[in-house]
Amino acid sequence: MTDSCEITLEAVSSIGQIPAGDWDAGERANYRFVGEFLAASGAIAIIPDYRLYPEVRYPDFLKDCAAAMQWVFTHARELGGDPSRIHVMGHSAGAYNAAMLALDVRWLGAQRERLAGFIGIAGPYDFLPIENPDTRRAFNWPDTPRDSQVFGHVTPAAPRTLLLAARSDHLVDPQRNTVGLGQRLKAAGVPAAVQVLDGVSHGTVIGAMARPLRFLAPVRAEVLAFLGLRAGDAK
Repeated sequence: MTDSCEITLEAVSSIGQIPAGDWDAGERANYRFVGEFLAASGAIAIIPDYRLYPEVRYPDFLKDCAAAMQWVFTHARELGGDPSRIHVMGHSAGAYNAAMLALDVRWLGAQRERLAGFIGIAGPYDFLPIENPDTRRAFNWPDTPRDSQVFGHVTPAAPRTLLLAARSDHLVDPQRNTVGLGQRLKAAGVPAAVQVLDGVSHGTVIGAMARPLRFLAPVRAEVLAFLGLRAGDAK
């Protein structure tokens, strides 16, 4: 996983991308290729960092991402974005952060209703008990609150969702997390598309958004279709 809170606004459609990590490493520069792809497809990509462990623990990195998202809501129009088409997206730990903003009303409050969609790529959405040592520290295990898990916040009010994962992901179980979250969202009546992809791993499923690796899996096509954008110069 990598850490950085990326919000992506599109000129026609507005998306928020929050990259991944174990909440203790990474920076937004690592996801420049995601922003470049979205921008080349007609998007305005905003990729802010968020604080990492050991500087902070859960839930402070969510507070940082929420603050970044609030900035997007405030400035979307002046940036040339459509305020009615704001999405939030993330990979790995970033997908967890994005999912919490999209599903848990504590972070965006009534503003959550302004989200037009959520895209989660290889995200951990249900990971108690925590086994990974880095994640344990970031979530103060064993005193991790149950409401830190995305699954507990699924309601019919969740935005339409696209969930992608690698079938061969050995870091975040795609069946438990991606498929499981998709099933819960659908059961709640939320429009949710789920794709478990072959030919990629936990890391290369997001890497497939970069031009040199786009042949690995149709991640670009899935994201653009969800956002209602064309590939354009991003081919």
